[in-house]
Amino acid sequence: MNPLTEYQVQQTRRQFFGHAGVRLGGLALGWLSASGAMRSPRALAASSQGAVHPALPGFPHFPARAKSIIYLHMNGAPSQIDLWDYKPKLKEYFDKDLPDSVRMNQRLSTMTSGQTRFPVAPSRFRFAQHGQCGRWVSELLPHTAKIVDDIALVRSVHTNAINHDPACTFVMTGSEVPGKASIGSWIAYGLGSENSDLPAFVVFTPAFPSTGNGQALYHRLWGSGFLPGRCSGVALRGVGDPVLYLQNPDGVGAADRRVMLDALNRLNQRTYEAFGDPETQTRIAQYEMAFRMQASVPDLTDLSKESASTLSLYGPNVAKSGSFAHSAILARRLVERGVRAVQVLHRGWDQHDNLPTALKNQCEDTDQPTAALIQDLKQRGLLDSTLVVWGGEFGRTVYSQGRLTEENYGRDHHPRNFCMWLAGAGVRGGMVYGDTDDFSYNIVENPVHVNDLNATLLHCLGIDHQRFTYKFQGLDQRLTGVEPSRVVKEVLA
Repeated sequence: MNPLTEYQVQQTRRQFFGHAGVRLGGLALGWLSASGAMRSPRALAASSQGAVHPALPGFPHFPARAKSIIYLHMNGAPSQIDLWDYKPKLKEYFDKDLPDSVRMNQRLSTMTSGQTRFPVAPSRFRFAQHGQCGRWVSELLPHTAKIVDDIALVRSVHTNAINHDPACTFVMTGSEVPGKASIGSWIAYGLGSENSDLPAFVVFTPAFPSTGNGQALYHRLWGSGFLPGRCSGVALRGVGDPVLYLQNPDGVGAADRRVMLDALNRLNQRTYEAFGDPETQTRIAQYEMAFRMQASVPDLTDLSKESASTLSLYGPNVAKSGSFAHSAILARRLVERGVRAVQVLHRGWDQHDNLPTALKNQCEDTDQPTAALIQDLKQRGLLDSTLVVWGGEFGRTVYSQGRLTEENYGRDHHPRNFCMWLAGAGVRGGMVYGDTDDFSYNIVENPVHVNDLNATLLHCLGIDHQRFTYKFQGLDQRLTGVEPSRVVKEVLA
């Protein structure tokens, strides 16, 4: 996992002997022959059983419980106090200032740093216990409440960043600094894919309710950073064709497209032989994948063979392209086809004001499809091999931003603690891990850093995060960073 080594491995014999004299060479030619990127259509068909996205040698490091991951990222930061972190004693503190002994002069965002008061805003939503585990869940999540026995709730996640962009970059790449590889790209790089006709890593960015405050999404949240470009997530669009130019122009058939692609590949191969740039190999591989996707993507997005009961499980928007429900069922169809990593980024969770209305709308948009995804995977026997993750980039403050009434309030950013949950392969369902104080402001038991969580996700996929490195800028880069991180084994079966 070293760029220099990768460059040396992929050199042609001419380059190797031309640049390095009498050293051993020719490894790139062997790779090209195995990959099938430059073969004829007949040879490609004959080798269709070979993996286009092979795993790295020695991966996984140990037997994995999960073969794939579906990451549901609620961009904007869901309020843990109004959804999962039940604090009934807060009603006694309504409109009273948050005690200094709780806040402890912790940093504030610029949105509330100028406030003269920090009035406590208890959740106006009712909580009830659900499942055999007796989990307290907000009334905003009636469907998710039905699957609490399948999920492990972590109430003590914390992060470094206090603003959205660096916090989202951090939770997805393990660093606040742009340019690092996303978690989906790391997984695609290490484990490859079991499907040669679809990308190893697929991304959805569904629409969200108009009351939501949608933060911008950047390619780096699913980009490959310093990893090979072929490991970047492929974003399927929610409007129009899932992939631009998926259909051939009128008068151009699949055979014509194959001939054109073979000619283009030969030109790219000449470029590679002249300059030895590994990204040229990425370009060849991506053109080949695009050709394969012309057949695989229409089949993926065709829901006509789904049963009426399955479609109804996901709710009324399941057939609406670009909706969260549509993205959720496609996520199931992708892992069913052997895709390694699927990421769904749903925006609109940034409620600095009008939280009761906006949060309710966000939950109505996502609650049923989220629960349906777990139920659908489970009834098909896929939950045993699929890891599902739900969460945001940080939490929300217990105090109100702006004017507070009994019916309306807003909440600022809060990196000190927030809630995420895991379900599926390797996860102990029905449990809760970590705890916070009576104000959901500080962690009092079992803190879990974002990089601890990422180490745990890799562990479920059979990857030792400490051994999974890539040399870049003089460092052995890891998804979990250079500081110590641990696998949270307490949430694993």
